[in-house]
Amino acid sequence: MKDEELLRRVGSGDQEAFYELYQNTDRTMYSFILSILRNPQDAEEVMQETYLKVWTSAASYQSQGKPLAWMFTIARNLCYMRFRDQKHQADVGLDDLTGEETGELCLPLEQMTDAIVLKAALAVLKEDERQIVLLHASAGLKHREIAADLKIPLATVLSKYNRAMKKLQQYLREE
Repeated sequence: MKDEELLRRVGSGDQEAFYELYQNTDRTMYSFILSILRNPQDAEEVMQETYLKVWTSAASYQSQGKPLAWMFTIARNLCYMRFRDQKHQADVGLDDLTGEETGELCLPLEQMTDAIVLKAALAVLKEDERQIVLLHASAGLKHREIAADLKIPLATVLSKYNRAMKKLQQYLREE
C-alpha cells in the first residue's frame, strides 16, 4: 500500500496503517535523523517524537508530494529543536568528574571516545555525503533505495558514497 494512502488512514486513527507506515519508513527515518544529530540516543528519541507527531498530525496532512518528505520535514524541525534545547543546556556538569582514579576500564567513557571519533570523522563529509553514508551503513539501505528516498540519481548516490568513503579513510589514517 502506498504511503500516502497509509497516511490518510493514520489521519483517521487507523493503528494498523500507522504500524505499516512505520514499518515502511523506520530505517530511512532513523538514518535521516542520525545524519543530522550524529548521536544514536538522541536520534532514537527524536524518531519517537517524529512518529508521535506524525500520528497526531496525519489528519492535517495535505498531499503536496511524497509523504516521506513531509515526515522528513517534521523530523528535521524536531532535530533543530533538539539543537536549540541542547544549546540552552550547554553547561557541562564537571562536578561529576570528581573522585578517586581507580585505573579501571570505564565502558561509558570508551563508548563516548568512539562516538567522538565517529562524529569527528563524519564532520569531514558534506551534509549530503554524510546522509548517504549513514543511510547505507546504519540503516542498511541499498544505494538504489537511497536514491529513491532522496530523489537523486543512483549514479550520484554511488559517486558521493565512494567519495565520502575515501574521505573517511584518509581522515582515519591521519588520526
